[in-house]
This record gives sequence, structure tokens and C-alpha cells, in this order.
Amino acid sequence: MSATLLDLAPKEALARLQKWTKGRGLPSYRAGQIHRRLWIAPVGSWAEATELPAPLRQELAAAFPLPRLEAQTLQQSTDGTRKYLWRLADGEAVESVLIPSGKRRTLCISSQAGCALGCVFCATGRMGFRRNLDAWEIVGQVREIVLATPDDKPTNVVFMGMGEPLLNWPAVSSALTILNDPTGLGIGARHITVSTVGIVPAMADLAKRPEQFRLAISLHATTPELRRSLMPIQKKYGMDEVLRAARAFRKRITFEYVLIAGRNDSDADADRLTKLARELGAHVNLLPLHPGGAPGLAPTPAPRIRAFAERMRNQGVEAVLRRSRGLDIDAACGQLFVEMERRKRAVAEPTP
Repeated sequence: MSATLLDLAPKEALARLQKWTKGRGLPSYRAGQIHRRLWIAPVGSWAEATELPAPLRQELAAAFPLPRLEAQTLQQSTDGTRKYLWRLADGEAVESVLIPSGKRRTLCISSQAGCALGCVFCATGRMGFRRNLDAWEIVGQVREIVLATPDDKPTNVVFMGMGEPLLNWPAVSSALTILNDPTGLGIGARHITVSTVGIVPAMADLAKRPEQFRLAISLHATTPELRRSLMPIQKKYGMDEVLRAARAFRKRITFEYVLIAGRNDSDADADRLTKLARELGAHVNLLPLHPGGAPGLAPTPAPRIRAFAERMRNQGVEAVLRRSRGLDIDAACGQLFVEMERRKRAVAEPTP
């Protein structure tokens, strides 16, 4: 049994509270009062739920603790992007990025501490895998932002932070329910995107869910050979197998494609990507390689990116160029963690 209500689907949490309050002879409405303080009007501790009697708040604190993520570092970019480094109870850390754009606030969240996949263009891969996050730690990245400033509640959530979401499917599936449920965070399913390199069995599990969650596939290459050189997962789940699994997905999918100078940005790459996108009816997000995120690789120059996108559009594929955000902070996945660890080592190492 979970130690915290924040790990549970909202309906399950409510059922547990109803049983708990009934066992104490409390009025039936108390369970609903308590429940809304989990997600709808969250509190950082039960002591803050002042509409409840003080003795009840003390009992709740003992029976149903509300664990927190500690915002160890917060970086604010001149373009409004905010990068959070959350310290977990066991000392591990994960990152989130909040990207405002007009009325839209997109939060990029992590599902694992570190990552085992070793994609060459990703700073998180240099950390290695630490552990999976619990459901509450995943959704807690949203909850902490709401606790700090309710008006900053994200309108969109993307699982594109640290880790591979579909390698932590049980917790991610629970997190999706909490994010979407009207008595949870109430974010529309079409505003929640799960990004994967292509973990085929869990792709099938995601496809079975009735909600209209969005799927993004980290493609980044248009041939199996090139993909293997960029993404070791190609050896286990080949590009053809991943695309077959995507065809079974009933909702529209997106290809994520990081452009790397001289590696995957030729006209031939654009034509092959166009063909793949057309076959699946996929939308394509073209992403400049984030400077500093991958030593030894260079971003495709801006004119070449524009030409690549235009070539795809001229062939009838919706290709959107996503500009890099937070260039003046460590906004690429894993960069902030890697930088913080480097600084800690520099402090710990004695000077010669």
C-alpha cells in the first residue's frame, strides 16, 4: 500500500479517505474537503488546511504525509524560461523546465533520475541511470509549481525531461491519470505528451488507454544505421519496429528530430523524414541541438535548418521549427544537473 495519497489515482485516494474518515466517525463531507487539498487546491502540509480542525490536521499528518520536492536550484532565462533542479529525499535530483508562451505554459517533466539510453546528443545520458521516479515525484514537479504560484499552473505537460518515460511505465501511467483527472490536476489529455525513443511494449500499453494523450517519438535519424550511431536503443527496438508500433496508435503522433550539423541534416534526410511522416500522418518538430548539451556535436546552422523545414513543407508535411529556449541558462535536458555536479566536485577536490 502506498505511503502517500499523492501516489494514487484521485478516485482511489478519495476512496481511501472515505474509509479513513468513516472509521473515525467524521462527517461524510470531510473526505471531500481533505481530498481537494491534494490536487485541486493543494497544500504543502496539512497544517495549511485551516478549514479543518487542528486535531484532524495532526491526524492527517501522521496518517497521510505529503512528501515534497525541494527546489535546490532555479534558473530564470531572459526569455521567461525557468529551469528547476529538484532534490529528492534520497539525494538524487531531477529537472523540469517551464516554458511560457502567451497564455500557454508548458512544463517539461522528468520520469527518471538519469537515463540508461545514452543518446549521444543528450546531457542526461552522460549521468547514467540512477532510478525510476515514483508517481508522486513525477506529478510533484507540477504540484510544487502550483504550490509556489497558483497562476503558474502549467496548461501543457510534456514528458521530455530526464529519463525515458516508457521505461517507467507503471509510475508514468499513474502520473498521467493524476495529471488528467478533473479531481486531480485537470489538464486535458490532448495537452499532455509522452515522448519516447520507442519502447515498443509500453507504446502498446499507452495506445490502449482511452484518453487522447499525445505521443511523440524521438526519431532523430532517417536510416537505421544513422539512428544506431546516435541512439543505442536502435539495437533493441529498431526504427522499423518502432514505426510499426506507432501505426497502431490511434491518435496523431509527432516526430521529434534534433538537427545536428553534418549528421542528419542533408536534403536526403529531409526527403526520407518527409516520407516517414507522410506514411504515418505525423507532425514533425524540428529542434536545434541545444549548444552545450552534447560535447563534440554542433547545431545545424540556422539557414540550413530553415531550408530543411521548407523542403519538408514543400512536400506537404507539417514541419515546425522549435526555437531553442533558455539559451542563457542550462536548459537542455540534464545540463543543469551535470553543471551542479561539476561544481560540487570542484569544491570537493583540493587545489594542487
